[in-house]
Amino acid sequence: MSRMSHAIRFVSVAMPASQGRDYMQRVMKTAGLAAVLSAGLALSAQAADLKIALITSKTGPLEAYAKQTETGFMMGLEYMTKGTMTWQGRKIVVITKDDQFKPDLAKSMLEQAYADDNVDLAVGTTGSGGALAMLPVAEEHKKILIVEPAVADAITGEKWNRYIFRTGRNSSQDAIAGAAAFPASGEVSVATLAQDYAFGRDGVKAMKDALAQIRPNVKIVFEEYAPQQTTDFTASAQRMFDALKDKPGKRVIAVIWAGPHPLPKIADLKPERFNIEIAPGGNILPVMKGYKPYPGMEGAVYYYHDFPKNPINDWFVAEHKKRNNGNPPDFFTAGGFAAASAALTAVQKAGGTNTEKLITAMEGMVFDTPKGTMLFRKEDHQALQQMYHFKVKKDGKDDNDLLELVQTIQESGMPLPIRNKR
Repeated sequence: MSRMSHAIRFVSVAMPASQGRDYMQRVMKTAGLAAVLSAGLALSAQAADLKIALITSKTGPLEAYAKQTETGFMMGLEYMTKGTMTWQGRKIVVITKDDQFKPDLAKSMLEQAYADDNVDLAVGTTGSGGALAMLPVAEEHKKILIVEPAVADAITGEKWNRYIFRTGRNSSQDAIAGAAAFPASGEVSVATLAQDYAFGRDGVKAMKDALAQIRPNVKIVFEEYAPQQTTDFTASAQRMFDALKDKPGKRVIAVIWAGPHPLPKIADLKPERFNIEIAPGGNILPVMKGYKPYPGMEGAVYYYHDFPKNPINDWFVAEHKKRNNGNPPDFFTAGGFAAASAALTAVQKAGGTNTEKLITAMEGMVFDTPKGTMLFRKEDHQALQQMYHFKVKKDGKDDNDLLELVQTIQESGMPLPIRNKR
């Protein structure tokens, strides 16, 4: 304003008094209008919403996973923004979509989010098939897709593109953590039971690779694949029993399964008759409550509320219990939180939502989560993160007190392969 005043004084001196007064009034009006317009434009730019699409499979067999992801995502935004739900001067708008666990619908949901809803970035989805269908859409629209919680290695492997970042763990991280839970010496024979789609087949391949790297004493001797909706596991179990029962050393059925777990049904068929154990892997709390009759059973898990010790997890657990009848956050709730943290940290680091600046900011980016810090590996944009080797407790104090920590498997202890063609 001071420079404008000097300019006006300079002009008015050069004119007759009456002309100067008229001119000054016109200049002041013009300057005032310009100032108002400028302020309005600045306010409009500041007030532009930060729009994020959250695509999950709230209809279908993984409904529980999807609901947890959404809860965790919203709690992550709340924590990061201190409850204001604004970031960098912008109101956060989350547009939720249900892909019904259908890959073609997941693809169209993402297209709609980018083209019609004009979101700045997207997060999703629950199933690996849906996530794989979404990858080329992100590349076509040149916008960021944060994959959470789909697991298939191909997402950050052969089907990957530079617009894809994953906060969720991948099949190889699951497999390496699972391999670390096997004994390091002695002969071990394993039969795998997995679902017959990308998640299951990627999981078995990743387990083979992981065992070859860190547990060469453990051999997969049989692979059983079952349809996703299988409820009767009698035939599958018999094939695995037959493959294992005459093998020397320790005998294990390793289960890679999403949704309602086959553990109780296989256990009912008495694998202990053949000295066969079951390694079920981590899962959501309602599923792991079915582990309680099998104390001492071991596996690896992505998140369990009692394992991480940090201020974010302390807040997360306390707030979730307060809002959910004393129930702690779960496997995919933590994943949703991690995706929210990654999205907002990236926007802050990039200074906005320009895609190229976001990619630059996110490659090698460290961000905070209930599990501790994660890091997006530059080569394939996979989040490197710790995992947990657990043992089922004998006597938990309540229904959610299920696991005891055997060891935290640090990122440095997981030789995670880079599987893309970058």
